[in-house]
Amino acid sequence: MIVNDETMKAVILAGGKGTRLKPYTTVIPKPLVPIGEKAILEILLARLKKSGVDEVILCVNHFAEIIMAFFGDGSRHGIHIRYSVEDQPLGTVAPLKLIPDLPENFLVMNGDLLTDLDFRNLFEDHMKSNSLLTVSTYQRTTKIDFGVIEIDKPASRMVGFQEKPEYHFDVSMGVYVMNHKVLDYVPAGKPFGFDNLMLNLLEHKQSVKVYPYSGYWLDIGRPDDYEKANEDIDLLSRLL
Repeated sequence: MIVNDETMKAVILAGGKGTRLKPYTTVIPKPLVPIGEKAILEILLARLKKSGVDEVILCVNHFAEIIMAFFGDGSRHGIHIRYSVEDQPLGTVAPLKLIPDLPENFLVMNGDLLTDLDFRNLFEDHMKSNSLLTVSTYQRTTKIDFGVIEIDKPASRMVGFQEKPEYHFDVSMGVYVMNHKVLDYVPAGKPFGFDNLMLNLLEHKQSVKVYPYSGYWLDIGRPDDYEKANEDIDLLSRLL
């Protein structure tokens, strides 16, 4: 199924405090932390526009006034922007319940990530699947800098050993496509995160599709991630 440009709407979650990225987020919201000459969220908006998204809803709470003043109605960025303001922190999924006119299917993503993911391809893959939710995933490798001993605990003896092993995990990229019906599994008026939603959907045996991706992706959650983004500035400039 080919999706018309006009049907692609995106919700960006930009209400967090960014506490893990301090001191950069002490006086400015995390989505406005600069990467080169542009804010993180400016780069993300440019990518969405390039993929054919014509309207973005920013869910804001912490430093909401600063974000709203910076982006306005989006005309400066060539994309229509409106806002959903949380009176209290609601986590990563509950803010969606505050938006009254979401389309049947829509993109959702965190406001602190950088990626060259083609959002249109993701959206169309979701539409073909008829799933309530599609989660884009990325394989991350974690290295343990110690010798790992496998223990038979009842017998208090070693049964296996690996020197500095590497483990591979498929992690959420913080980019999703949702069908509006997924909000039936989200309670209103209280904090509810992506982890809560996943467990709730599993409990109710609902189909969740994954969309593996191996291109560029960076979740800017810690100072090390921010430094990596600035090292990648030449690559990121080509995303715009």
